[in-house]
Amino acid sequence: MIPRYARPEMTAIWSPETKFRIWFEIEAHACDALADLGVVPREAARTIWEKGGAATFDVERIDEIERTTKHDVIAFLTHLAEIVGPDARFVHQGMTSSDVLDTCFNVQLTRAADLLLADIDALLAALERRAFEHRDTVTIGRSHGIHAEPTTFGVKLAQAHAEFQRCRARLVAAREDVATCAISGAVGTFANIDPRVEEHVAEAMGLKPEPVSTQVVPRDRHAMFFATLGVVASSMERLAVEIRHLQRTEVLEVEEYFSPGQKGSSAMPHKRNPVLTENLTGLARMVRSYAMPAMENVALWHERDISHSSVERMIGPDATVTLDFALARLAGVVDKLVVYPNTMRANLEKLSGLVHSQRVLLALTQAGVSREDAYGLVQRNAMKVWEEGADFLIELIADPDVTAVLDEETLREKFDLGYHTKHVDRIFERVFGRAA
Repeated sequence: MIPRYARPEMTAIWSPETKFRIWFEIEAHACDALADLGVVPREAARTIWEKGGAATFDVERIDEIERTTKHDVIAFLTHLAEIVGPDARFVHQGMTSSDVLDTCFNVQLTRAADLLLADIDALLAALERRAFEHRDTVTIGRSHGIHAEPTTFGVKLAQAHAEFQRCRARLVAAREDVATCAISGAVGTFANIDPRVEEHVAEAMGLKPEPVSTQVVPRDRHAMFFATLGVVASSMERLAVEIRHLQRTEVLEVEEYFSPGQKGSSAMPHKRNPVLTENLTGLARMVRSYAMPAMENVALWHERDISHSSVERMIGPDATVTLDFALARLAGVVDKLVVYPNTMRANLEKLSGLVHSQRVLLALTQAGVSREDAYGLVQRNAMKVWEEGADFLIELIADPDVTAVLDEETLREKFDLGYHTKHVDRIFERVFGRAA
């Protein structure tokens, strides 16, 4: 984790203190279930909760023990025994290290997912507010970076909102998929621990039992989780790139908020750069990069190896912390985005009406001209605009082959911008469930 791109609440999920607290809760809940089954004395289970629950686990002490044991879970259990006393012998009965590690990891991932869902909700709220603000702000739509046909800036933001609604649904599903608990012992057979212990711990920790855990939770679940984070990051980058393009000097239809005292360049005082969205593009690349090692973690040897462990110690915190920061940054960018409707209109008119070429083409075909001939008529007049700076409507009106089919009044009607925005309400109803 890089502190520059981290927020405290998400970072705290991955702290050693949080991890050891979760480990303790898993062990203590297992002791409760074992006490219900008569395997562990009830009083011992109570003592474990009382002493361990009130303790502050000493990270440095656990690290010191691990330097000797070369085993993190044993180091923790040794430290716990120092706190609990003789009753600690009942901790970890019939369990294996992966029971603690995997269940903890899934608790951390579900908690991280909850924060990420809240981040997406904040982004959706910002997108919805700005979409309705600019529902009728006409702008040019582009394909291949070239002027295509008119749309509205609100529709652009509605598209992003719909995409992040899908991202949210995928993340909910990924959270559900990874929210499993494994307390099944060596090779996952429950030989030394009753399956009812797993069921009890799962319920207590907000998880569900893993149907077959082998000894570890199958990593296809985690692969899907991190792949989903990668998709969310890609959608985030898509919106960031759109803003970056629209802020280019030659376009300048929108601009990141430039705060008082902010500097754009150490050399050029005039600069106002899209630094936040450029940063988001880079962070998205990092989040996506964590999906591949998560997929490679799926193929473990037999019932278990630990080739996945080092990977997850990195990608768990890094992917979730980075995406949490990035989503919050994107929500802030959208919320404060400076929009220039007049520039949008000026850019729209830059090609002197060419954006209405399809309407003229369709009108000619509906009037009886073959599509091939109609295309040729429209294109030859359009090329004069590109090459000579002519006005498209004037050229069409002056073309006898065109006016032989379409009179001037009909041609002028084909240049009405309202034609292109007449279904904006329908689009908004589909995305937001309301048009206003």
